[in-house]
Amino acid sequence: MTSVDKIQELITKFIDSQDFMGVPTELYAPIDYTMSQKGKRMRPTLALLSCEMFGGDIQTCLTPAVAAEIFHNFTLLHDDIMDEAPLRRGLETVYHKWNSNIALLSGDTMLIKAFQYALSTNKLYSQDILAELCKVALEVCEGQQYDLNFETRDDVTLDEYIEMIRLKTAVLLGSVLKIGAIVAGAKESDKQAVYDFGIDLGLAFQLQDDLFDCYGDVKVFGKMPGGDIADNKKTYLYLKALELATPEDKKLLSDYFSMPKGRDDKKMKAVLDIFAKYNVREIVANLMTDYYKNSLKHLDKIDVPEENKTVLRNYADYLYNRIK
Repeated sequence: MTSVDKIQELITKFIDSQDFMGVPTELYAPIDYTMSQKGKRMRPTLALLSCEMFGGDIQTCLTPAVAAEIFHNFTLLHDDIMDEAPLRRGLETVYHKWNSNIALLSGDTMLIKAFQYALSTNKLYSQDILAELCKVALEVCEGQQYDLNFETRDDVTLDEYIEMIRLKTAVLLGSVLKIGAIVAGAKESDKQAVYDFGIDLGLAFQLQDDLFDCYGDVKVFGKMPGGDIADNKKTYLYLKALELATPEDKKLLSDYFSMPKGRDDKKMKAVLDIFAKYNVREIVANLMTDYYKNSLKHLDKIDVPEENKTVLRNYADYLYNRIK
């Protein structure tokens, strides 16, 4: 089996060989800028690992894997506009470096390019890959709208939050793993199992990101901590604290999250103090672990030799233990 390092080298070489420039330059330069950033490239890595696990040729999976990576980066360009985020991966966001209109149009162009890459794959499975990308594109938009809705709602439940992050984050991980299985010609039950593996891994991944947002180091994580608190995001940490808090603390939390968006050191400290009081950091970390363990149960169900799963299993473990 091919190592993760080697797979990521192949992905980097493939992406570097692509020409993302065009005219008008203002439209394409942000795309080239975005795709030249290495990032985790987790999604194409998962696609290739899945393809090889099922006995497929990873070279034939590079184009659909990169289609998913382009799609993922399109979502980030639009997310950064909505969040007014200045940093991504430790660098200026397209929204901040250019402007929101350019970030919007460049993101739209990336979505179209993702579909073009999907259609340029082998005709035996190009329609299936395009259908999977279209499905996940709708789901991500649904998740983003739920996230926006939550900003003006005071009755968001923990289950609703999990469903929102399933749509915003986890479905893409499930889909890239399924795309690898499609390219390899895996049977339907295994496609579903590897998709379910990705869903639970994605839920764990997003809960981990929520923790990093509150407690991460900007030098390690690549963006300023406390963004969710500054933006009044109703994350699992906030919702769990609200559920456990005394009436007095519940009112304090609600009042802080009714403040105008923006960084406020006093608010940040007060909210983190309430989180600490009710151990929500530990509760969310435990839930993250539960989802990670569930993901491995789905991996166990896949009908391939155990040695075929080793690299993917180790990569999942690496994601679970990451520090950024």
